[in-house]
Amino acid sequence: MEQPVAALSHFGIFVTKLDRMVDFYTRVLGLVVMDRGVQPGGTTELAFLSHDPDQHHQLVLVAGRPAEARDSVVNQISFKLPALEDLKTMYGRLQAEGIKPSRIVTHGNAWSIYFPDPEGNRCELFVDTPWHTPQPFAEPFDIEAPVAKIVAETEAICRNRPGFSSRTEWRRVASEKMGVAG
Repeated sequence: MEQPVAALSHFGIFVTKLDRMVDFYTRVLGLVVMDRGVQPGGTTELAFLSHDPDQHHQLVLVAGRPAEARDSVVNQISFKLPALEDLKTMYGRLQAEGIKPSRIVTHGNAWSIYFPDPEGNRCELFVDTPWHTPQPFAEPFDIEAPVAKIVAETEAICRNRPGFSSRTEWRRVASEKMGVAG
């Protein structure tokens, strides 16, 4: 019997201040509250947020994280954007909100901006590049440079690394590895 494919769909995080977190993810990142309420038979409040009309929720915020909790077990919450221009726009939005990115890097296969949400969870906004380079890899880049310069510099970095390929070729190989139609 063939193994069913379990596709990643959504994630949930416990939060200390639900209203503050809903405000951040809707106002700053543009998610929409699809539903909000108290868990049946309980007192725990949840907010279901999404960007995609085909997915009821992509992010669930769940009240109940202790205020004294210092460390987050969340490595990162990543949001994919369609184009580098959009990443530059969101960088401006973060600046307008007074949010200081902790890292602005190219991974070769993506351009990324990392920043904290109001409770210290690391968020990532990213855009795929047309290339693949083995991971992990991170090199700072100037998000304020013209798009053409960012693209050219990233391509040069990728082409000079062992294991470089186009995203199309990488996808073909990954599809074979996963046993799915490319």
